[in-house]
Amino acid sequence: MTQPEPGIEVASVHLAEVLGFEIDRQLLNQALTHRSYAYEHGGLPTNERLEFLGDSVLGLVVTDTLYRENPDLPEGQLAKMRASIVNARALAEVARGIDLGSCVFLGKGELTTGGPDKASILADTLEAVIGAVYLGHGLDIAAQTLHQLFDPAIERAANLGAGLDWKTSLQELTANLGLGVPEYVITQSGPDHDKFFTARVRVADQLYGNGEGPSKKQAEQIAAQTAWGELSQSDHA
Repeated sequence: MTQPEPGIEVASVHLAEVLGFEIDRQLLNQALTHRSYAYEHGGLPTNERLEFLGDSVLGLVVTDTLYRENPDLPEGQLAKMRASIVNARALAEVARGIDLGSCVFLGKGELTTGGPDKASILADTLEAVIGAVYLGHGLDIAAQTLHQLFDPAIERAANLGAGLDWKTSLQELTANLGLGVPEYVITQSGPDHDKFFTARVRVADQLYGNGEGPSKKQAEQIAAQTAWGELSQSDHA
């Protein structure tokens, strides 16, 4: 298999330092190969199959953890907790935390349009890396790696308790802090058949959070989640 430039060596060393072990070089090479790079280099294998596998491994480990650590919660509540952890925005945050964007192999077009920091690319690549870890080291090591990366997100979800609707959680938080009711500032772009929404949250005359999505509801939920995190760690808390 042809190895992408600047080469798999740098990425391998970096991720070994982050994770504490080396990933099989061939698997890692494929996990980091975005389809845009593969297309420009003669049809290399892309990371999409590994992404598919890694998504399932991540879902299993997170679901198992939530099930065991929350024995009194009903299925619907567990599903909301899982959704708050296993989503593109949350995965992208984890990927940024380990500087995965500097490792992914992208085509020239993606490189010039901010590809290394695109949430969708980061999330997909992280899932592909998880798939590579699983294939190379088995489920136990994959689970340990996922706990290393995702336990903070799992803990945040647990701390929300019944408030896993992020807009409700944010409203409860702002009420407890004496900051009033959140207001959502929405902008939209794109044609009628393909609109894209961006949301921010105004709390006490300040803007917090940032959410994007194909619907107002999704953008508002993501904005509420990020605003909740910002306010929870702010001087108001």
